[in-house]
Amino acid sequence: MDKPLVSIVIPVYRAERTIALTLEALERQSYPGPKEIIVVDDGSDDSTASIIKSFPKVIYYYQKNQGPAAARNHGFELSHGAFVFFTDSDCIPEPLWIEKCLQGFLNENIGVVCGSYGIANVTYLLARCIHAEIVYRHRYHMPDFPKSFGSYNFCARREVFSAVSGFNTAYRNASGEDNDLSYKILQSGSKIFFARHALVNHFFPTRILKYLKEQFCHGFWRVRMYRDHPRMALGDDYTFWKDIIEPPLVLSIIFLILLGGFFGAVFTAWAFGILIALSLVELVFSFRMIKAPLQAVFFAFIMLLRAFSRTLGFVAGVIMFFLPKSFKKIH
Repeated sequence: MDKPLVSIVIPVYRAERTIALTLEALERQSYPGPKEIIVVDDGSDDSTASIIKSFPKVIYYYQKNQGPAAARNHGFELSHGAFVFFTDSDCIPEPLWIEKCLQGFLNENIGVVCGSYGIANVTYLLARCIHAEIVYRHRYHMPDFPKSFGSYNFCARREVFSAVSGFNTAYRNASGEDNDLSYKILQSGSKIFFARHALVNHFFPTRILKYLKEQFCHGFWRVRMYRDHPRMALGDDYTFWKDIIEPPLVLSIIFLILLGGFFGAVFTAWAFGILIALSLVELVFSFRMIKAPLQAVFFAFIMLLRAFSRTLGFVAGVIMFFLPKSFKKIH
Protein backbone atom coordinates (compact mmCIF):
# COMPACT_ATOMS: atom_id res chain seq x y z
CA MET A 1 0.00 0.00 0.00
CA ASP A 2 1.28 3.49 -0.85
CA LYS A 3 2.58 5.54 2.04
CA PRO A 4 0.75 8.83 2.63
CA LEU A 5 2.32 12.22 2.06
CA VAL A 6 3.46 13.69 5.37
CA SER A 7 4.25 17.35 6.06
CA ILE A 8 6.73 18.64 8.63
CA VAL A 9 6.26 22.21 9.85
CA ILE A 10 9.01 24.10 11.69
CA PRO A 11 8.69 27.66 13.03
CA VAL A 12 12.03 29.46 13.25
CA TYR A 13 13.30 32.67 14.79
CA ARG A 14 17.00 33.49 14.92
CA ALA A 15 17.88 29.80 14.62
CA GLU A 16 21.16 30.06 12.75
CA ARG A 17 23.00 27.83 15.24
CA THR A 18 20.68 24.82 15.04
CA ILE A 19 18.34 24.90 12.02
CA ALA A 20 20.80 23.14 9.67
CA LEU A 21 21.01 20.21 12.13
CA THR A 22 17.22 20.03 12.22
CA LEU A 23 16.85 19.99 8.45
CA GLU A 24 19.65 17.47 7.97
CA ALA A 25 17.93 15.15 10.45
CA LEU A 26 14.64 15.47 8.58
CA GLU A 27 16.33 14.64 5.29
CA ARG A 28 17.74 11.48 6.91
CA GLN A 29 14.35 10.18 8.03
CA SER A 30 13.84 6.50 7.25
CA TYR A 31 10.20 7.06 6.23
CA PRO A 32 9.86 5.54 2.73
CA GLY A 33 6.89 7.63 1.64
CA PRO A 34 6.76 11.18 0.27
CA LYS A 35 7.35 14.11 2.63
CA GLU A 36 7.49 17.88 2.46
CA ILE A 37 9.41 20.10 4.86
CA ILE A 38 8.01 23.59 5.48
CA VAL A 39 9.94 26.19 7.46
CA VAL A 40 8.21 29.41 8.51
CA ASP A 41 10.64 32.18 9.40
CA ASP A 42 9.07 34.40 12.07
CA GLY A 43 11.05 37.54 11.24
CA SER A 44 14.64 36.38 11.79
CA ASP A 45 17.34 39.02 11.30
CA ASP A 46 20.37 36.70 11.34
CA SER A 47 21.61 34.16 8.80
CA THR A 48 18.67 31.79 9.39
CA ALA A 49 17.08 32.47 5.98
CA SER A 50 20.26 31.83 3.97
CA ILE A 51 20.89 28.57 5.82
CA ILE A 52 17.36 27.32 5.11
CA LYS A 53 17.59 28.32 1.44
CA SER A 54 20.70 26.14 1.10
CA PHE A 55 18.34 23.15 1.42
CA PRO A 56 16.68 23.18 -2.03
CA LYS A 57 13.90 20.75 -1.15
CA VAL A 58 12.70 22.78 1.82
CA ILE A 59 9.71 25.09 1.39
CA TYR A 60 10.61 28.47 2.92
CA TYR A 61 8.09 31.10 4.01
CA TYR A 62 8.86 34.44 5.67
CA GLN A 63 6.47 36.36 7.90
CA LYS A 64 6.85 39.45 10.08
CA ASN A 65 7.32 38.48 13.71
CA GLN A 66 3.98 37.19 15.00
CA GLY A 67 5.02 34.39 17.34
CA PRO A 68 5.40 30.63 16.93
CA ALA A 69 1.67 29.88 17.05
CA ALA A 70 1.04 32.02 13.97
CA ALA A 71 4.12 30.56 12.26
CA ARG A 72 2.91 27.00 12.77
CA ASN A 73 -0.55 27.89 11.47
CA HIS A 74 0.96 29.43 8.33
CA GLY A 75 3.07 26.31 7.86
CA PHE A 76 -0.05 24.17 8.10
CA GLU A 77 -1.79 26.32 5.48
CA LEU A 78 1.11 25.69 3.10
CA SER A 79 1.14 21.95 3.74
CA HIS A 80 -0.64 19.17 1.85
CA GLY A 81 -0.02 16.03 3.93
CA ALA A 82 -2.70 13.84 5.43
CA PHE A 83 -0.53 13.83 8.56
CA VAL A 84 1.18 17.05 9.65
CA PHE A 85 4.22 16.89 11.93
CA PHE A 86 5.47 19.75 14.08
CA THR A 87 8.88 20.18 15.66
CA ASP A 88 11.11 23.12 16.59
CA SER A 89 14.25 24.62 15.13
CA ASP A 90 16.33 23.57 18.16
CA CYS A 91 15.28 19.92 17.89
CA ILE A 92 16.96 17.09 15.96
CA PRO A 93 14.48 14.32 15.15
CA GLU A 94 15.84 10.79 15.39
CA PRO A 95 15.84 8.76 12.12
CA LEU A 96 12.70 6.74 12.94
CA TRP A 97 10.74 9.73 14.24
CA ILE A 98 8.17 9.89 11.45
CA GLU A 99 7.57 6.14 11.37
CA LYS A 100 7.24 5.82 15.15
CA CYS A 101 4.72 8.64 15.28
CA LEU A 102 2.63 7.20 12.45
CA GLN A 103 2.55 3.83 14.21
CA GLY A 104 0.74 5.55 17.08
CA PHE A 105 -2.39 6.17 15.03
CA LEU A 106 -3.91 2.92 16.23
CA ASN A 107 -7.47 3.83 15.26
CA GLU A 108 -9.55 6.69 13.85
CA ASN A 109 -10.23 8.11 17.34
CA ILE A 110 -6.61 9.15 17.75
CA GLY A 111 -6.22 12.63 16.35
CA VAL A 112 -2.70 13.40 17.60
CA VAL A 113 0.41 11.36 18.36
CA CYS A 114 3.05 13.10 20.44
CA GLY A 115 6.58 12.05 21.33
CA SER A 116 9.28 12.81 23.88
CA TYR A 117 12.67 14.48 24.23
CA GLY A 118 16.21 13.28 23.86
CA ILE A 119 19.09 15.63 24.59
CA ALA A 120 21.37 17.27 22.02
CA ASN A 121 23.70 19.23 24.34
CA VAL A 122 24.59 16.63 26.93
CA THR A 123 27.87 18.33 27.90
CA TYR A 124 26.03 21.13 29.77
CA LEU A 125 25.06 20.55 33.41
CA LEU A 126 21.83 22.56 33.38
CA ALA A 127 20.71 20.91 30.13
CA ARG A 128 21.33 17.43 31.58
CA CYS A 129 19.32 18.25 34.70
CA ILE A 130 16.36 19.66 32.77
CA HIS A 131 16.34 16.60 30.53
CA ALA A 132 16.50 14.26 33.54
CA GLU A 133 13.40 15.91 34.97
CA ILE A 134 11.49 15.53 31.69
CA VAL A 135 12.46 11.86 31.46
CA TYR A 136 11.21 11.36 35.04
CA ARG A 137 7.91 13.10 34.40
CA HIS A 138 7.30 11.28 31.12
CA ARG A 139 8.12 7.94 32.69
CA TYR A 140 6.07 8.22 35.88
CA HIS A 141 3.33 10.76 35.16
CA MET A 142 2.47 10.70 31.45
CA PRO A 143 -0.12 8.05 30.56
CA ASP A 144 -0.51 6.51 27.11
CA PHE A 145 -3.44 8.85 26.48
CA PRO A 146 -2.47 12.20 28.05
CA LYS A 147 -4.41 15.43 28.32
CA SER A 148 -1.77 17.53 26.62
CA PHE A 149 1.27 17.47 24.36
CA GLY A 150 4.18 19.75 23.53
CA SER A 151 4.47 21.58 20.22
CA TYR A 152 8.09 20.44 19.87
CA ASN A 153 7.10 16.88 18.87
CA PHE A 154 3.67 15.89 17.61
CA CYS A 155 1.79 14.77 14.53
CA ALA A 156 -1.85 15.59 13.84
CA ARG A 157 -4.36 14.29 11.37
CA ARG A 158 -4.98 17.09 8.92
CA GLU A 159 -8.74 17.16 9.48
CA VAL A 160 -8.35 17.21 13.29
CA PHE A 161 -5.96 20.18 13.31
CA SER A 162 -8.12 22.05 10.81
CA ALA A 163 -11.37 21.38 12.70
CA VAL A 164 -10.10 23.23 15.81
CA SER A 165 -8.57 26.08 13.74
CA GLY A 166 -5.03 25.21 14.78
CA PHE A 167 -3.04 27.16 17.35
CA ASN A 168 -4.50 30.15 19.13
CA THR A 169 -2.31 33.07 18.00
CA ALA A 170 -3.29 35.09 21.08
CA TYR A 171 -0.56 33.10 22.83
CA ARG A 172 2.14 35.37 21.52
CA ASN A 173 5.12 33.62 23.10
CA ALA A 174 6.21 29.99 23.04
CA SER A 175 4.19 28.98 26.07
CA GLY A 176 0.65 27.73 26.59
CA GLU A 177 -0.32 27.53 22.92
CA ASP A 178 0.33 23.78 22.80
CA ASN A 179 -1.75 23.09 25.92
CA ASP A 180 -4.55 25.21 24.49
CA LEU A 181 -4.45 23.19 21.25
CA SER A 182 -4.40 19.94 23.22
CA TYR A 183 -7.53 20.82 25.15
CA LYS A 184 -9.39 21.95 22.02
CA ILE A 185 -8.58 18.64 20.33
CA LEU A 186 -9.78 16.63 23.34
CA GLN A 187 -12.99 18.68 23.46
CA SER A 188 -13.55 17.89 19.77
CA GLY A 189 -13.72 14.19 20.63
CA SER A 190 -10.30 13.05 19.42
CA LYS A 191 -7.70 11.35 21.58
CA ILE A 192 -3.99 12.02 22.07
CA PHE A 193 -1.55 9.09 22.08
CA PHE A 194 1.89 9.34 23.68
CA ALA A 195 4.50 7.51 21.58
CA ARG A 196 7.27 7.35 24.20
CA HIS A 197 10.01 6.25 21.83
CA ALA A 198 9.38 8.84 19.12
CA LEU A 199 12.18 11.22 20.05
CA VAL A 200 13.59 14.57 19.03
CA ASN A 201 16.92 15.54 20.58
CA HIS A 202 16.60 19.02 22.03
CA PHE A 203 19.08 21.78 22.81
CA PHE A 204 18.04 22.58 26.37
CA PRO A 205 18.86 25.89 28.09
CA THR A 206 22.42 26.18 29.37
CA ARG A 207 22.22 29.54 31.17
CA ILE A 208 20.35 29.87 34.45
CA LEU A 209 19.02 33.40 33.96
CA LYS A 210 17.68 32.60 30.50
CA TYR A 211 16.00 29.47 31.85
CA LEU A 212 14.36 31.41 34.69
CA LYS A 213 13.09 34.05 32.26
CA GLU A 214 11.50 31.27 30.21
CA GLN A 215 9.86 29.90 33.36
CA PHE A 216 8.49 33.35 34.21
CA CYS A 217 6.93 33.35 30.75
CA HIS A 218 5.44 29.89 31.35
CA GLY A 219 3.84 31.09 34.59
CA PHE A 220 2.47 34.18 32.87
CA TRP A 221 0.80 32.37 29.96
CA ARG A 222 -0.50 29.57 32.18
CA VAL A 223 -2.93 32.08 33.65
CA ARG A 224 -4.42 32.73 30.22
CA MET A 225 -4.60 28.99 29.61
CA TYR A 226 -6.47 28.42 32.87
CA ARG A 227 -8.81 31.28 32.05
CA ASP A 228 -9.58 29.71 28.66
CA HIS A 229 -9.76 26.14 30.03
CA PRO A 230 -10.62 26.34 33.76
CA ARG A 231 -11.11 22.58 34.13
CA MET A 232 -7.43 22.04 33.35
CA ALA A 233 -6.27 24.04 36.38
CA LEU A 234 -6.26 20.81 38.39
CA GLY A 235 -3.47 19.28 36.28
CA ASP A 236 -2.56 18.03 32.83
CA ASP A 237 -0.69 14.73 33.50
CA TYR A 238 2.72 16.37 33.08
CA THR A 239 2.29 18.36 36.29
CA PHE A 240 1.78 16.77 39.70
CA TRP A 241 1.21 17.85 43.30
CA LYS A 242 4.65 19.46 43.70
CA ASP A 243 3.89 21.90 40.89
CA ILE A 244 0.50 22.71 42.41
CA ILE A 245 1.77 23.54 45.92
CA GLU A 246 4.73 25.65 44.80
CA PRO A 247 2.86 28.92 43.97
CA PRO A 248 0.91 29.18 47.26
CA LEU A 249 4.06 28.36 49.24
CA VAL A 250 6.11 30.96 47.38
CA LEU A 251 3.39 33.58 47.84
CA SER A 252 3.21 32.71 51.55
CA ILE A 253 6.97 33.21 51.88
CA ILE A 254 6.84 36.60 50.18
CA PHE A 255 3.77 37.72 52.17
CA LEU A 256 5.28 36.66 55.52
CA ILE A 257 8.56 38.42 54.75
CA LEU A 258 6.63 41.62 54.07
CA LEU A 259 4.69 41.21 57.30
CA GLY A 260 7.95 40.59 59.12
CA GLY A 261 9.24 43.96 57.98
CA PHE A 262 6.30 45.68 59.67
CA PHE A 263 5.24 43.47 62.58
CA GLY A 264 8.27 41.60 63.80
CA ALA A 265 10.59 38.65 63.37
CA VAL A 266 8.01 35.97 64.09
CA PHE A 267 6.58 36.34 60.56
CA THR A 268 10.06 36.23 59.05
CA ALA A 269 10.71 33.02 61.00
CA TRP A 270 7.56 31.47 59.56
CA ALA A 271 8.68 32.50 56.07
CA PHE A 272 12.06 30.90 56.68
CA GLY A 273 10.40 27.70 57.89
CA ILE A 274 8.23 27.44 54.76
CA LEU A 275 11.29 28.16 52.60
CA ILE A 276 13.16 25.27 54.25
CA ALA A 277 10.18 22.95 53.74
CA LEU A 278 9.92 23.88 50.07
CA SER A 279 13.67 23.44 49.64
CA LEU A 280 13.46 19.94 51.12
CA VAL A 281 10.65 19.02 48.72
CA GLU A 282 12.76 20.19 45.78
CA LEU A 283 15.77 18.28 47.11
CA VAL A 284 13.84 15.02 47.52
CA PHE A 285 12.50 15.13 43.98
CA SER A 286 15.83 16.19 42.55
CA PHE A 287 17.45 13.09 44.06
CA ARG A 288 14.67 10.95 42.59
CA MET A 289 15.39 12.34 39.13
CA ILE A 290 19.18 12.69 39.27
CA LYS A 291 21.47 10.08 40.80
CA ALA A 292 24.68 12.15 40.97
CA PRO A 293 24.52 13.88 44.43
CA LEU A 294 26.18 17.18 43.54
CA GLN A 295 24.09 17.54 40.38
CA ALA A 296 20.95 16.76 42.36
CA VAL A 297 21.74 19.48 44.92
CA PHE A 298 22.45 21.93 42.10
CA PHE A 299 19.15 21.23 40.37
CA ALA A 300 17.19 21.35 43.63
CA PHE A 301 18.42 24.95 43.97
CA ILE A 302 17.45 25.66 40.35
CA MET A 303 13.96 24.22 40.92
CA LEU A 304 13.59 26.43 43.99
CA LEU A 305 14.50 29.51 41.95
CA ARG A 306 12.16 28.26 39.22
CA ALA A 307 9.27 28.06 41.69
CA PHE A 308 9.73 31.75 42.50
CA SER A 309 10.11 32.70 38.83
CA ARG A 310 7.00 30.80 37.74
CA THR A 311 4.97 32.22 40.62
CA LEU A 312 5.95 35.81 39.86
CA GLY A 313 5.04 35.17 36.23
CA PHE A 314 1.72 33.73 37.36
CA VAL A 315 1.01 36.86 39.44
CA ALA A 316 1.84 39.04 36.42
CA GLY A 317 -0.55 36.91 34.37
CA VAL A 318 -3.35 37.34 36.91
CA ILE A 319 -2.88 41.10 36.73
CA MET A 320 -2.88 41.03 32.91
CA PHE A 321 -5.70 38.58 32.25
CA PHE A 322 -8.06 38.90 35.22
CA LEU A 323 -7.94 42.42 36.69
CA PRO A 324 -10.32 44.92 35.08
CA LYS A 325 -8.67 47.30 32.63
CA SER A 326 -9.91 50.29 34.64
CA PHE A 327 -8.14 48.96 37.76
CA LYS A 328 -4.88 48.43 35.87
CA LYS A 329 -5.03 52.00 34.48
CA ILE A 330 -5.52 53.47 37.97
CA HIS A 331 -2.60 51.51 39.41
